[in-house]
Amino acid sequence: MTHSQIQEIHSLDDKKQRDALGLFKAEGEKLVGELLSSRISVKSVYQTEEIFEQGVLISQKEMSRISSLKTATKVLAVAEKPKYSLSNALPEKALILALDGVQNPGNIGTIIRLADWFGINDIVCSPQCADVFGPKVVQAAMGATFRVRVHYTDLVSFLLFHKSVPVYGTFLDGEDIYSATLSRNGIIVMGNEGQGISQEVAKKVNRRLFIPPYPKNAHTSESLNVAIATSIVCSEFRRR
Repeated sequence: MTHSQIQEIHSLDDKKQRDALGLFKAEGEKLVGELLSSRISVKSVYQTEEIFEQGVLISQKEMSRISSLKTATKVLAVAEKPKYSLSNALPEKALILALDGVQNPGNIGTIIRLADWFGINDIVCSPQCADVFGPKVVQAAMGATFRVRVHYTDLVSFLLFHKSVPVYGTFLDGEDIYSATLSRNGIIVMGNEGQGISQEVAKKVNRRLFIPPYPKNAHTSESLNVAIATSIVCSEFRRR
């Protein structure tokens, strides 16, 4: 590999460079296999062993230099960031997740994986959310990034545009989710790890939900991790 190739791939750890180049990277046999079988355009594949037919053989030392992981895997791919139209996110017809300032890459990746599992095709993120194509998010999503459409936009504007649909959010003063009436379509808003749903977005929520502890009046943890809360909410919507 040339020095410039190594520098370019290594630079994809940085969001500004990913945005500028329109590229991201994925590492590991399973993840790259899922990427190659998706509709995303793959620019190049680098491997230390002949695992995939398409790919360039490189040394383990070179792999370590371009990898984002503490222990480099045997294969790494560079792909073009897909571009999705926000007009395809239609809460009038389906359930959509909206993330308000979720910043932990592991949480974002897990939520994308949950959306994939529960048949939610679109996630709308506020600009303050972690980048879906960051290496840690791609790893945590385990291939779901290549199937779920993730959009970044101003959430308040998005909710205003779709003001006629149910907008759900979890709050301590909300209705018990296990007895609440839930719809087949609409928007489910999940908030920041520490602050929850912002005041501006909360004003647009018209269906406030609460995930109760067990037993209901128990003195327990202050709150749930946002990814765990998302899994409970999505499961309850799909259970009905």
